[in-house]
Amino acid sequence: MKDNLIVILGPTGVGKTDISIKIASHFDCEIISSDSRQFYREIKIGTAVPSDIQLNTIKHHFIGFLSVHDYYSSNLFERDVLRLLPELFVRKSIVIMSGGSGMYIDAVCSGTDDIPDVDPAVREKYDKKYREEGIESLRISLRLLDPDHYLKVDLRNARRIIRALEICETTGLPYSSFLKREASERNFGIVKVGLATNRSELYQAINRRVDEMVVKGLEEEARQLFEFRGLNVLKCVGYREFFDFFDGKISKEEAIELIKRNSRRYAKRQMTWWAKDKEIRWFHPNELQQIIHYIEEGLKS
Repeated sequence: MKDNLIVILGPTGVGKTDISIKIASHFDCEIISSDSRQFYREIKIGTAVPSDIQLNTIKHHFIGFLSVHDYYSSNLFERDVLRLLPELFVRKSIVIMSGGSGMYIDAVCSGTDDIPDVDPAVREKYDKKYREEGIESLRISLRLLDPDHYLKVDLRNARRIIRALEICETTGLPYSSFLKREASERNFGIVKVGLATNRSELYQAINRRVDEMVVKGLEEEARQLFEFRGLNVLKCVGYREFFDFFDGKISKEEAIELIKRNSRRYAKRQMTWWAKDKEIRWFHPNELQQIIHYIEEGLKS
């Protein structure tokens, strides 16, 4: 049988972990995590890392293998996954990749742009600019340095704006000049399965999961990382809200409600990312048998 990568994707809180483990159990294969926040060992609760029981049930890769102090990117993830897959395919012709980080999933499936490394000093310069002057200052800089990318980038996403500015300054060329035009060819098949529910059901699931995280100790996990709050990886939902609480800017109750709201907004952005990908076949998480049948049919083609 031809080697195949089965991609299980979907918004936060939809149930990717449970479904992926059931599918991996059915096919007796291993799982690659493509949730970029689960890469970091210090942020287990806030990123809904699979439980020890789940990790012992199916072997997972790329979970907790980095520190929040480590630099990592979609380019490096592409490199590392493509190095690992041949080893996994020797054991089984099917590998599951599960997660909600669209950029990282696309990196493995389609390739990334040949973008050079960035001088850490340049990165710190723009991080400082963001901290001191806000996102509008970043937007103005990008509009001057790369007007083409300015028209395409999510202007609400400071991290992506900073990424473009880093490349512009490091190379002296517009970031848009490095962007890919064609997908890279892969020597394995790819079957994409999307999990989705109606908005009300998803939002209720997200709210419940946030409450569960709080019970499990999300506040304490965030408090242990408070001194490192300037790190980019910690500027994500679940941590930045508690950091504001620790700073006395909001109450604990407000922090929890903001985590729920921002998680819902993140889920919406995830769905927007995948909206144009016609290779994804969407299912409700309850349709396990239909999903397995779809995958089995895809393996035959």
